[in-house]
Amino acid sequence: MSDISADAANLNPSALQDNNFSLTINAQYLRDLSFENPRAPESLLQPQAAPPDISVDVDVKARQVGPEAYEVVLGLKVTASSADSPLFVVEIDYGAVVTIRNAPEDYLGLLIVVETPRLLFPFARAIIADATRDGGYPAL
Repeated sequence: MSDISADAANLNPSALQDNNFSLTINAQYLRDLSFENPRAPESLLQPQAAPPDISVDVDVKARQVGPEAYEVVLGLKVTASSADSPLFVVEIDYGAVVTIRNAPEDYLGLLIVVETPRLLFPFARAIIADATRDGGYPAL
């Protein structure tokens, strides 16, 4: 996917209020999902002395797929470990096709790589929560 930048350093917030722009999510989809439970069932049978260490990595990729249409993919990798031993790893690529009309050119990257992932995150989080629960752990 090509890079679309979201440089917000010198943007004027009133420019978005002055324009009649729209951001429409045309479709959402699960592109890839992986759940690894490398130490099961032992890790599920041992009581945890302390909460696991959780690491979350976020990646956003975007590319133009039409004159006003963009594909945006939110990638999340969640790793849980306890006592330097992995408990589980969840990786998800959750995508959307969005249409953006009448947005100021300076704000286009911000709408694509910040606002669209913000709208997608609750759906990706719900999938991760289900996967961790179905893997035998409390919903993340």
